[in-house]
Amino acid sequence: MDQLLAVMKQLREQCPWDQKQTPESLTRYAIEEAYEVEAAVRSGHAQDVKEELGDLLLQVVFQSQMYSEQGAFDFQDVVQAITDKMIRRHPHVFQSEQFAALSPEDVSALWQQIKQQEKAGKPASRLSEVKHGPAIQQAQQLQHNVAQIGFDFPDVTGAMQKVDEELQELKQAVDRQNSDEILDELGDCLFSLINVGRKLSLSSEMALLSTVHKFRTRFAFIEQQLQQQHKNIEQVSLAEMDQLWEQAKQQLK
Repeated sequence: MDQLLAVMKQLREQCPWDQKQTPESLTRYAIEEAYEVEAAVRSGHAQDVKEELGDLLLQVVFQSQMYSEQGAFDFQDVVQAITDKMIRRHPHVFQSEQFAALSPEDVSALWQQIKQQEKAGKPASRLSEVKHGPAIQQAQQLQHNVAQIGFDFPDVTGAMQKVDEELQELKQAVDRQNSDEILDELGDCLFSLINVGRKLSLSSEMALLSTVHKFRTRFAFIEQQLQQQHKNIEQVSLAEMDQLWEQAKQQLK
């Protein structure tokens, strides 16, 4: 660990790319690496998991080094903070003499109780219960949360009408060629469409993952067919790729 910290410090001092980075510029990589860990675990290949966990750890070390340079905290502070939290939230382990044998459900309830005690005195919001994470997941959880207090369309028809409304506003923004407005309206469209999925009791995340898998499979079919024909995919026409796409749709149903 000391060697890794020393390497990171030297990179910040001597590597132009690493010197250019900021805490904000790096957050996307932390998210990407977390997904890579999930994919590696799903693959069942321990070597891949080891490598991806290392990549994720690097993001923690990198961020810690930058904040250390600001005089805010360093890696040791990060380690101490999470160590203290784990001990504090597991009294049944570290203060076991005070607790009878607990079930997994009891442990979960105790965790939440201690977590609420830690938040005592801090400003509370209903939406603070929704953890930060993938945008689709956040959107669906936010919508579900506020729906519980009645801030919701009465049925899916209203949600679908909202999609139509947002699509029209997106078209208008595109016509005006205002990039900031287009980005804003595109986000509104996606948020509204996710709400339709929620009203239908569907996971938008799973729906999109299914489509991504379908796209990967169909495009791989195109590549395979062109390879068998000894054709360079970068040189074939869109019409030819479209024809192969339709074949993929039929053969891969």
